[in-house]
Amino acid sequence: MIARYHKIALTVGIVLAMAFTFSCSCWLGEGGCGYSQSSSSSSEYTGGSCNAADYGLVDIGGQIWMAKNWGCYVPGSKCYGNYQANCDWYGRLYDWATAMTVCPSGWHLPSDEDWDKLMNAVGGSSAAGRYLKTSDCGGENKYGFSALPGGYGNFGGNFVNVGYYSYWWSSSEYNANYAYYRYMDCSLDSAFYNYYDKNYLFSVRCLQD
Repeated sequence: MIARYHKIALTVGIVLAMAFTFSCSCWLGEGGCGYSQSSSSSSEYTGGSCNAADYGLVDIGGQIWMAKNWGCYVPGSKCYGNYQANCDWYGRLYDWATAMTVCPSGWHLPSDEDWDKLMNAVGGSSAAGRYLKTSDCGGENKYGFSALPGGYGNFGGNFVNVGYYSYWWSSSEYNANYAYYRYMDCSLDSAFYNYYDKNYLFSVRCLQD
């Protein structure tokens, strides 16, 4: 039921994002607040480290995860709202096909099973959000995973939910058009999963091979 509800919420969020624009500063970058915003400049920011050593690592239950979201620039990746500051803080957003290849040598995009192992290592999905999120997102960051609410983007150029939700791709496909992802809500202790359109732009957290 939660998964079905959140899939509807994503769709509703996009509709709202296309209909309303707010000019407030919730997290990094202007016009956050969970609604879309236009590009901050006419030139695309093409920076972002591609060196795995710059992201730190954390051992959770025998899995070695990067301690931050991946932020390496590749064509088609985006900063939330096209603001460089959001890339620096939250990492970049990638469609699924790009996410499948963007992690550096020795690392990979985690499968749905890999995410399950992480959830189990921190006490199950009902507690994972609490222990993996930072205090900025209502969590304790007990294991150093440092989950931040980076929001997501879509192929229409809208950006939604920064400061409220975190979304990460998995490598596991639902079908030819959809893939599974994990997400956390800053207002809840749980972590959740669902599947969504591969063209959407979610965060990437790399896992060591």
